[in-house]
Amino acid sequence: MKIRNWLLASAILLVVSTGARGAELQAVKEVSFAAPNDVTMKLRMEGPYTADVPLQVVCYFKYTREGAKRMTGAPVELDKEMGGVIGALRERGEFVGDRLETLVIIPPPGSIKAKALLLIGLGQESGLSLDVMERVGRTALREASRLGVTRVAFAPLIRDQGNSTLDTGKVERAVVRGVLLAYDTEKRLQKQGLAKPFTLEEWEAEAGAAYFDTTKAGLQEAIEEAKKAISERPTQPYGVVK
Repeated sequence: MKIRNWLLASAILLVVSTGARGAELQAVKEVSFAAPNDVTMKLRMEGPYTADVPLQVVCYFKYTREGAKRMTGAPVELDKEMGGVIGALRERGEFVGDRLETLVIIPPPGSIKAKALLLIGLGQESGLSLDVMERVGRTALREASRLGVTRVAFAPLIRDQGNSTLDTGKVERAVVRGVLLAYDTEKRLQKQGLAKPFTLEEWEAEAGAAYFDTTKAGLQEAIEEAKKAISERPTQPYGVVK
């Protein structure tokens, strides 16, 4: 009888636990906005190790032992899920995080949900700026184009690396502006037959609860700035294609 009661209690606990996890997954907070060139810009309260996307993008400062010790939160969990691959690459000097350095990793089975993981270097912490973050956005978009993915998730991971010099909303504005302007260039090149076909359907910005609202404001500002900048771009072809 005791065994039967124990099994019943365990089964009930498992159902409740599974239901709670399912509800948690369904309750991921998100908002969406329409952006130029029919791109959906989405903000999700989610970590880079749970996003189910073709490409997940994360950023890292240039590697130092001190910086590695200060790292907390999402990048730590991400590397755990990846089996320590990222930490090993950085410790061995094979991805140090120089400014705009890139590396694409295919996640091993049973790790993160993303089909590919793109690391982008931020360079030295002392050199971090909004201009750098806009260039990071351009780099991420062009790598997405090269890989031919239609959906991308992005997490800067700056706060989790112990750096708070830039406002999270301004970081988001810079990154998204870079993405949208670079994508507009891609579409213009495609019209002239100067670039391979590529369509970005959705860009997902990832933010924690503490920074969700400021990130949302920055994302909206970036869309409006990109619309204005795109409308002011010259309309004539880049050159005459023979």
